[in-house]
Amino acid sequence: MPANRPGPARLPDYAPRRAALRAALGTAELPALLVTDLVGIRYLTGFTGSNAALLVVADDEYDAEQRTVIATDGRYRTQVSAQVPDLAAVIERAVGPALATRAGELGVGRLGFEAEAITVAGYGRLTAVVPDLALVPTTGMIARLREVKDPYEVDRLRAACAIADAALADLLERGSLRPGRSERAVARELEWAMFDRGAHAVAFETIVAAGANSAVPHHRPTDQELVAGDFLKLDFGAVVDGYHSDMTRTFVLRKAADWQREVYQLVAAAQAAGRAALVPGADLREVDAAARAVIDAAGHGELFPHGLGHGVGLEIHEAPGIGLAGTGTLLDGAAVTVEPGVYFSGRGGVRIEDTLVVRAAGPELLTSTSKELTIV
Repeated sequence: MPANRPGPARLPDYAPRRAALRAALGTAELPALLVTDLVGIRYLTGFTGSNAALLVVADDEYDAEQRTVIATDGRYRTQVSAQVPDLAAVIERAVGPALATRAGELGVGRLGFEAEAITVAGYGRLTAVVPDLALVPTTGMIARLREVKDPYEVDRLRAACAIADAALADLLERGSLRPGRSERAVARELEWAMFDRGAHAVAFETIVAAGANSAVPHHRPTDQELVAGDFLKLDFGAVVDGYHSDMTRTFVLRKAADWQREVYQLVAAAQAAGRAALVPGADLREVDAAARAVIDAAGHGELFPHGLGHGVGLEIHEAPGIGLAGTGTLLDGAAVTVEPGVYFSGRGGVRIEDTLVVRAAGPELLTSTSKELTIV
């Protein structure tokens, strides 16, 4: 068994997370929230089934935790008992309507719901069972709570990043990044290396992009062969206990041309500027601007078409978004990526990406693979 396989982590205490949500409901003057987004339900309870809803009651006067209820269907009767022993469970197939009905029985007059997670048809089903209940749309309430990671979450992120680092090191040691192999073969080997190191899943479809394909930010691996002189861009991650890592490294195969060295050093400088800007309270657009200014100054601003980074955790892309359209500020304890890129269409491109945690003393780097230009 590899020495760095992640060990078991003590499960988090989900009750404080629900208490934080109740405080947010109090601020919004909502007596209850119907949670239907499965990621939010996992964050608040630990439940990992594919069909669930959660009714969180805000009023502590009648012991809100006792009145908070999770619903799922009969397939998960045993699972919900094991994963959520501290909450009452309702076993129904139509989980949302069942808990909306429960809210009405509890005397809730106004029920919040997650506007991003409820379809028009789903909203219709809720109004059909509780026509006298006022349904109030909410946005981002749980996402804001999830933005700051607790010690358990950082531990799982750290473990996922260590697996990705180790898997890439395995491929480098074996000489797997070599001319003649296909993008698809390298991608599959990298994914299996992560599983061998203890990953529970891959964070997203692994990107392996060689030559001109490296100029496509989200290229999907093909049977194209790696060729000496190519850029080789790898964007990949592992999942441990639901938490995702995200890392990009760009290599050169066998020999590097002067233009490749120049663009690589440019992106490395931009990435360093972006990392340095990760301080609690920083405006998200200004963090993006710190890295973007480096690329703009070199005359290649139009070749950096995406945002600088994003939050990462139970989802591979979550709040905050660090980019030109970003709103708000960085929070102490947020886990984010920094991933500038410069892409010359038809020729090749470079992206360098790390996962980090924002800290007052400076960002904590979770992905440790060298960012020096590496010729393989």
